[in-house]
Amino acid sequence: MKRMVLRRRWWHCIVVGLSCLFATITNAAPTPHYVIGFSQCTMNDAWRQAMLAGMYKELAFYPNVEFRLKDAHDNSALQQRQLRAFLREKVDLLIVSANEAEPITPLVEEAFNRGIPVVILDRRTTSRLYTAYVGGNNHEVGQTAGRYIGSLLRGRGSVLEVLGAEGSSPAHDRHQGLLQGLTAFPGVRVVGQVQGDWKRPSVLRALPAALRAHPEVQLIFAHNDRMALGAYQVCKQLGIDKKVHVIGVDGLSGPQGGLQLVQDSILTATLLYSPGGEEAIRTAMKILRNEPYDKENMLSTMVIDSTNVLTMKMQTEKLASQQRDIQRQQELLETQRHIYTTQQRGLYILGAALLGAAGLGLLVWRALRANRRITRVLAQQNEEIRSQRNRIQELAEQARVETEAKLRFFTNFSHELRTPLTLMLGPLEEVLTDGPPLAPTQRHELSLVRRNAQRLLQLVNQLMDFRKIDVGKMPVRATEGNLVAFVREIMDMFEKTARQRGISLRFLPAEPAVWLWFDVNILDKVFFNLLANALKFTPEKGQVTVSIEPVPATGQVRVSVEDTGPGISAQDQAHIFEWFYQGQAPGSKGSGMGLALALGLTRLHQGELTFRSQPGQGSTFVVTLPLALPEGLRAAVPVSMPVAASFTLDEELADTLPDAAFATGDNSAALVLVIEDNPDVNAFLARKLRPHFQVQTALDGVGGLRIAADTIPDVVVCDVMLPDQSGLEVVQQLKSDWRTSHIPVVLLTARSAPEQQVEGVQAGADLYLTKPFHPTFLLESLRTLLTNRQRQREHFRRELSTNTATVAPQQRVDQKFLADLTAIVEANLARPELSVDDVAQSLGLSRVQLYRKVKAVLGTGVSDFIQSLRLTKSRQLLLEEGLTIAEVAYQLGFSSPAYFSTSFKGRYQMSPSEFRALHSTPST
Repeated sequence: MKRMVLRRRWWHCIVVGLSCLFATITNAAPTPHYVIGFSQCTMNDAWRQAMLAGMYKELAFYPNVEFRLKDAHDNSALQQRQLRAFLREKVDLLIVSANEAEPITPLVEEAFNRGIPVVILDRRTTSRLYTAYVGGNNHEVGQTAGRYIGSLLRGRGSVLEVLGAEGSSPAHDRHQGLLQGLTAFPGVRVVGQVQGDWKRPSVLRALPAALRAHPEVQLIFAHNDRMALGAYQVCKQLGIDKKVHVIGVDGLSGPQGGLQLVQDSILTATLLYSPGGEEAIRTAMKILRNEPYDKENMLSTMVIDSTNVLTMKMQTEKLASQQRDIQRQQELLETQRHIYTTQQRGLYILGAALLGAAGLGLLVWRALRANRRITRVLAQQNEEIRSQRNRIQELAEQARVETEAKLRFFTNFSHELRTPLTLMLGPLEEVLTDGPPLAPTQRHELSLVRRNAQRLLQLVNQLMDFRKIDVGKMPVRATEGNLVAFVREIMDMFEKTARQRGISLRFLPAEPAVWLWFDVNILDKVFFNLLANALKFTPEKGQVTVSIEPVPATGQVRVSVEDTGPGISAQDQAHIFEWFYQGQAPGSKGSGMGLALALGLTRLHQGELTFRSQPGQGSTFVVTLPLALPEGLRAAVPVSMPVAASFTLDEELADTLPDAAFATGDNSAALVLVIEDNPDVNAFLARKLRPHFQVQTALDGVGGLRIAADTIPDVVVCDVMLPDQSGLEVVQQLKSDWRTSHIPVVLLTARSAPEQQVEGVQAGADLYLTKPFHPTFLLESLRTLLTNRQRQREHFRRELSTNTATVAPQQRVDQKFLADLTAIVEANLARPELSVDDVAQSLGLSRVQLYRKVKAVLGTGVSDFIQSLRLTKSRQLLLEEGLTIAEVAYQLGFSSPAYFSTSFKGRYQMSPSEFRALHSTPST
């Protein structure tokens, strides 16, 4: 009996347990199943595909959702039929991205009135009868673009707009937003529009005509990145891609996305326009789950340009990596769910057995616990992803602000270095050139200090050039010139150094003259760096060869600099063009900026700098330049300053400076007013000027103007950067006051940019000197200004006392210049080593200034002018009896009779002997 009772109790427990188990399974709340229909206007572009990818990514969190997609292929009639099909299918929620607002609105209203929630995605309908809207604020996108364009063009310029499909709400809103954003910049005008259809081919067809109709366009704003890419390709074909900025909208990742186009400098910027796929699914699930939601879900936008594209790309790649991790965990979750389903089936099959049911229940419980744990982990990771994304955006903005602050500090610090260099180099030049005799050891030590100070100044200049290239503030001002003569003049600077080291410096132009458009200031730095490097690494008794070869087939010219040095190691070859990289080979230590600067300047000039080298066999650097440049890079006249633009001490590879030949006349009674806020520089200038002039000083602009009005000085020396008011304002006030308007003004500054120098001269300055400056040159400049002022007064007196016509002063100045230039060259014709630098020093000019002056007056180079005088003189000497051809050659400074004969025949199409025979009188 006891056994039967126990059995009954045991079976009772089993039955009760099975009943409870089945009751638990039966009464468990089933997971609801939802059907979401998505009517998409098209899936033919990357942005729409990114939207769908975002939806699928978010749907991975909701396995109980059935997602149905219908693609209308940009056909409004087809989209209407598809929406009716969704209504017949009785979906739980409808997501609609309209192709056109008007045809779709009635069907959206019908679904809403039937009680089907409708989420409008990206493109709005014309009615407010919808459940929720998710999408970017196209009007805000246009406004943001307008503000960015105004800032980019600095408040002045012409814009061409490439519109989206006609009738689409995004195109209308972006256009209106652009116009509103530009209202803050009245100088920026939208001069034309091109109607596109969101696709690149439409832009390729219509844009060329618009650009030809509006050649003044400086920026193109396209309503998406695909049309922006088409705009860039059109600009590339027309040769204006460097002149015209192109801005798009979308900012997608991937090889053809806006982020990559900005990183590759194809687009200047793109505006982030999120596809909104994830947000649409999140909003739909809130609606289906009866959770609180916002009816209007606006996605934010931002400008992506060169300052933050790398950060955005890194963020996107990080998010993609984390998404892959989530997908792997979702696959694990799916496996767990599959196990759960299998075990659940087994539970129904083996439910009759208590042990099986208990074991299966245990497995189900474990599976449910693992499922909840994985779900919590996924939710936490999703939240971490959102937090990291927001943090990355904050860090990107912080990095942008910090980078800009560092660059401003970098620029200001480089400017400030020029003032201590002035105080270092000025006294050194005085001691070495005008001071008492020095012992050889002392002169050597002081020369060493000067060379290193000049080296420091060169590094500062290179740093400034690097900064200008980095921010795009180094303009190209090209003029047409003879590249052969230009390179020959640069090589003249290295002849002395090469001769001292026994290095053969050869120049091999394929043609006597190669004419092209080039910027003298830019290419001077490129070729100087390449020649300096070649001489630096070429051993004694070695050879440096410079060759010039036009390539008419490609419209280019190649300039090669070849040396016989040790070559470049394979390890260094991959890095020699990197900023601040220093090679591993002995003797290669330097600033690491020369070749990087040369490469940047060459590319700025639309050229290429390449090299080839083998260890032990030397190196060859090749500069390839286009024979023609776009009109936007051409200057109408050579860019130069009216008087003496600047005087710097970075005449590389030069050990000494010539003594200045002061202007005649006694100016000791002249009064010089020095306005300089730096006490050391102020005292230094006063100390150097007092032996020659009367000097008064002021530490600010207000005090200087007061002293000038009281004492009426003969000349004013003023710093540009003053505490209360700038030197430019001081000049303007001096020139506008009739009492002081006649006083010559010399501006001193560390700001050496050409546009800053032009600004100083436009303000009325008679002379603009950049720090550091040679004190002797400053003295000579002041005496010359005073002497010229005296000559001008005499000229006015002569005009008042005579009725005869006078020659224009500018013509007399040019005649005097040509007379002095000719006299200097003729006095030195017998010197074979006569160089352009010698002539420039004799005239008190820099090499570049002399070149520009001769070019402007004579239309030829200095070397060609010297050669022309020699050949002209040779015709006279050849007609004199008693002189052999060799004697004539050596007397005129030719290095050999053969070179003289070749040059003579090239100019007059006959040899010297034929010329002499032609003009000699036959004996009777």
